[in-house]
Amino acid sequence: MVSNAARPRRHDAATADERIIWPAAFGQRFLVTVDVEEEFDWTAPLDRRHRSTKAMRAFGPAHRRFAEAGVGLNCMVDYPVAVDPVAVGILSECLGDGRSEIGAQLHSWVTPPYQEVVDPFTSHAGNLPIALEAAKLDMLTDAIDASFGIRPRIFRSGRYGLGPSSLSLLASRGYRIDSSMRALHDYHAVGGMNFSAIDAHGFRREGMVELPLTSVYTGLLRRRGAGLYRRAGRWPHGRGVLARAGLLSRIPLTPEGVDIRDALAGIDQALADGVRLLTFSFHSPTLEPGHTPYVRDARDRARFDRWWDAVFDRLAKHGVAATTIDEVLAAAG
Repeated sequence: MVSNAARPRRHDAATADERIIWPAAFGQRFLVTVDVEEEFDWTAPLDRRHRSTKAMRAFGPAHRRFAEAGVGLNCMVDYPVAVDPVAVGILSECLGDGRSEIGAQLHSWVTPPYQEVVDPFTSHAGNLPIALEAAKLDMLTDAIDASFGIRPRIFRSGRYGLGPSSLSLLASRGYRIDSSMRALHDYHAVGGMNFSAIDAHGFRREGMVELPLTSVYTGLLRRRGAGLYRRAGRWPHGRGVLARAGLLSRIPLTPEGVDIRDALAGIDQALADGVRLLTFSFHSPTLEPGHTPYVRDARDRARFDRWWDAVFDRLAKHGVAATTIDEVLAAAG
């Protein structure tokens, strides 16, 4: 059994030596990543029995919309999806666009071996004993290889659960890129990791290229971002008050819970901050109404599509082009 006695990890800010110096020819680019996973009730305790992947039937049509816009999807596939032949067939067709990529996402609670009690702490794979984290990573990687004939190069730890040994485990297994850090976010209150010191710029650490999920602070007090945002969280509705007053907002680049006006402001700010590679994300069950809090009905689903249309239009106006994992690795050196 695994206890929850260990202390969650705080990830240190990148040093100057760790920063990736992107070549001028790379310009400013963007990636879209998708957490491709089973459906479950986001408001209920995690349960290993929840392994359905029926929402994958919405993935093919959604992918076609992205492909028509010239945007590949970096599919972070977890274990229940990797062992479902129907889901594998849908994703394999998506690879025909020549820009999409199959990566890996470790949902520890539905990935064997099952040696831990499922709770909020152990759901962050980086909190597990290193041998158990490694065994689950191997099971996931081998399942993807068996289903797709591909050794994944890019990884995400489910629930952003990147622990003290995770990057070295990934590097030793041939992974090249990690995207488990959500810039400016702190999950220690739910047993997870603290990324409040991580900004949106790519860097190298322990043999891996780290591409944090892009988040930025906007507003008149953005220079005081991390400290003020943390303190505001202690006041009733403090963060909402600051956001409505135009003083401070934290904006992650995702259509899930972020309205289009904020997303466009976040894009503008990230580019003004000199972020060379913007990393967007969403979850595959969001593509079918009723599985996540973000898309409950057809109206929400239409709003999801309009969000991406507006984002792609804003990126094009800035001259920011979609990129691929091959291009990112070549540019990172």
